[in-house]
Amino acid sequence: MASVLVTGAAGFIGSNFVRYWRAAHPGDRVVALDALTYAGVRGNVEGLDGVEFVHGSIANTELVEHLLRTCAVDVVVNFAAESHNSLAILRPGEFFATNVMGTQGLLEAVRRVGVGRFHHISTCEVYGDLPLDVDGPGTAFTEDSPYRPRTPYNAAKAGGDHVVRAYGLTYDVPVTITNCSNNYGPFQFPEKVIPLFTTRALAGEALPLYASTKNRREWLHVDDHARAIDAVIGHGRVGETYNVGSGHEVDIEGIADTILGALGLGPEYKTIVPDRPSHDRRYLLDSSKLRAELGWAPQVGWDEGIAATVDWYRANEAWWRPLIGRSPVVEGADANWSQSR
Repeated sequence: MASVLVTGAAGFIGSNFVRYWRAAHPGDRVVALDALTYAGVRGNVEGLDGVEFVHGSIANTELVEHLLRTCAVDVVVNFAAESHNSLAILRPGEFFATNVMGTQGLLEAVRRVGVGRFHHISTCEVYGDLPLDVDGPGTAFTEDSPYRPRTPYNAAKAGGDHVVRAYGLTYDVPVTITNCSNNYGPFQFPEKVIPLFTTRALAGEALPLYASTKNRREWLHVDDHARAIDAVIGHGRVGETYNVGSGHEVDIEGIADTILGALGLGPEYKTIVPDRPSHDRRYLLDSSKLRAELGWAPQVGWDEGIAATVDWYRANEAWWRPLIGRSPVVEGADANWSQSR
């Protein structure tokens, strides 16, 4: 039996990971830590069997140190991050405070107490972006690709990754990192593109497509991501980074068409809005290292996964309806990327 501290546990990927871990490792103790910023939903994890919820920030080193000691934590899984690219344009300072300095505060507590593994969740976006018109071998980002972040969110996540590696090399903290492609699935806050399009369509509202409608992303179901993290924690080499990607790419217009089709709606619901600054064109990860070393492979195909996700939002309006309007970002023609709040 192990004791696992999951940070950012009330968010989208964190809460799905908590549910996955409880099912896969029912004997383990899970401590769920979250600061409950606007995108954190306490009900995502509070009250789950075998899960202890704690309201607090990873930047509170004393709180984290207390939890590590009193809960005899063996493994820390760090999902805690500000993660919305659009908000990062408006409030960059918050992203660097949480994603860089918050990560450092968390690692400092780990350094003081010691754990068996510190696993950090990162993103494909730290590598920059790829051209839309180049394919073939060598196109995708590998774990050795240089970091070339283009937005405040990307840069803040890159900074956090460097902090993790520095603590591993300098203080012998047993760290691993996974860089994942875009996730989708249940419990995703409705500011992100798939739940945004789905909830707007369900409400009979227009879907705001950025003008660069052919920009595309690699899409990974959140359950496949959780399985990858489990594999790295259990069998990954300390100090290593592993890319986690499905290999399946879909552009923005394709996402809108898929969601509208699933709901029996037509293209008249699509509307074009101005691009945000530094809108990355394409991300694609080479996850062959993870597949070869640890035997991981995605189990949820795009068609199956997106249909189940749309069905989940259709069946769970009571979950997402109260969250509409909580995001500080206006996505659409009225967006003002020069403003600061």
